[in-house]
Amino acid sequence: MSEYLIEGGVPLNGTVRASGNKNAALPCIAAALLTDEPVVLRNIPEIEDVQVMLEVYAALGGEVEKPEPNVRCLRLGNIKSSEIPLEQAKKIRASILFAGPLLARTGKAVLPPPGGDVIGRRRLDTHFLALTELGAKVKTGSAFTFSARKLNGADIFLDEASVTGTENAVMAAVLARGTTILTNAASEPHVQDLCRMLVSMGACIEGIGSNILTISGVSKLYGCEFEIGADFMEVGSFIGLAAATGGDLHIEGARPQDMRPAKIAFGKLGITWAHEGTVIHVPKGQSMEVNCDLGGMIPKIDDAPWPGFPPDLTSIITVVATQVKGTVLIHEKMFESRMFFVDKLIAMGARIVLCDPHRAVVSGPAKLHGSELISPDVRAGMAMIIAAMCAEGKSVIRNVYQVERGYEHLDGRLAALGARIVRKE
Repeated sequence: MSEYLIEGGVPLNGTVRASGNKNAALPCIAAALLTDEPVVLRNIPEIEDVQVMLEVYAALGGEVEKPEPNVRCLRLGNIKSSEIPLEQAKKIRASILFAGPLLARTGKAVLPPPGGDVIGRRRLDTHFLALTELGAKVKTGSAFTFSARKLNGADIFLDEASVTGTENAVMAAVLARGTTILTNAASEPHVQDLCRMLVSMGACIEGIGSNILTISGVSKLYGCEFEIGADFMEVGSFIGLAAATGGDLHIEGARPQDMRPAKIAFGKLGITWAHEGTVIHVPKGQSMEVNCDLGGMIPKIDDAPWPGFPPDLTSIITVVATQVKGTVLIHEKMFESRMFFVDKLIAMGARIVLCDPHRAVVSGPAKLHGSELISPDVRAGMAMIIAAMCAEGKSVIRNVYQVERGYEHLDGRLAALGARIVRKE
C-alpha cells in the first residue's frame, strides 16, 4: 500500500495544468462501444479509474492503443461478450455505464454490482427506471441482467437527477427507435461532454446543458475524435490548496465557466480568483474571512445537483474552512457518509462540530498539526492532503491509491509547486 509523507507549512506557488475530467472520460470510453469505427479520445487523465474502464472495454473485445500520453485510440468491431468482468466491476462504480451501450449494440448486458467510493448509499434505481422505460427487461440477483429485443424512445421523468443514470439513458436512447425526452436529467459538465461526443458521432441530442434532453434515435453512430474537458473537481482542489497554504497559483487548461458555482461558495470564505482565457489565477493575500449573510447570520455552504455547488468539493471546502476566520455551516445533502472524515481533521486540531451525518459547523482559523491519516475515498483523501499541507509538522497519508484514482501524477505535480511530499511504497 502506497503512502505520502508530507511536511506542511509551505505555500504552494507556480503553475499547474488541469487534467482531463475523470467523470467525463469514463462515460466517453463506454460510449465508444456504440460504434464499430475508431474513436480517439484526447486529454484522457492517466489515472487508475480510467485504466480499469479501458480494461473492461478490452475484455468486451475492444482494441486500445496509446499513441501518446493522455490519448487513447479505441475500436471495437464485434463485441465478444456482453458480460462485465467481476474483478473490474468491483473496483469502480462507473462499470454500470456499460449497460446502456451494450443494450443498444447487443440487446443484452450482464453487470456485477459496481464498486466505487464508500460515501453512503448510492442508488441504482434510476438506471433501472430509465432503461426499463426504453424497453429493457431487468433481472436482479448476484448480477444485473438487462435484455431487450429493441429499444424504443420514451418520455421519461427520472426520479432523481442521477449523473450516471442520465448518461446510461442517453447512450441507450441514441440508437433507440423514435424520440426520447429525458426530464430531470443531470446536466453536469461531464454529462455535457458525453452528449457532445455522441453528437460528434452522429447522434441527435437537443437541450445539452439543461435538465431536459430530447434524443432522436439514429440507426448508426460513427467514429470521432473528441477532447475531454478540464476536471473542475481537480481545479477546485487546487484552488483550495492555494488558498489554505497561502500560495499563489496559476491553473492552466481550466474551463472557468465550470467554476462559477464553486466561486460563490469559496467567496463565502473570502477566497476568490481571476481568469484570463483558460487560465485561473488564485492570488496570495486572500482575505480568508467568512462573509456573513445579511444580518450577520452564519452562512451555509451546501451541495446540490448541477448547477449547484458540486458534492465532490464538499470535503475540499470543509478543510479550507478550517483556515478561515469565522464560522460556517457545511451541509452535505447528498451522501450520508461523506462527512465522517472530519474526525481526522478534529484530531489534527480543527474546530468542527459534526451535527449529524450531513452537517458540520466549522470555526477557524485553527492551527493544524501533522498526523497519520488513511484516505477513505478520492475527495476525502485530497482534503486530508490539503490539511497536511497547511499543518505544522509531518503527516503520513496512507491508502493513497484512493486519491490517485482521481488525481493524475499528484505527488509530482505538488512537488513542482513547492510541496514537501514524498511517495513511499
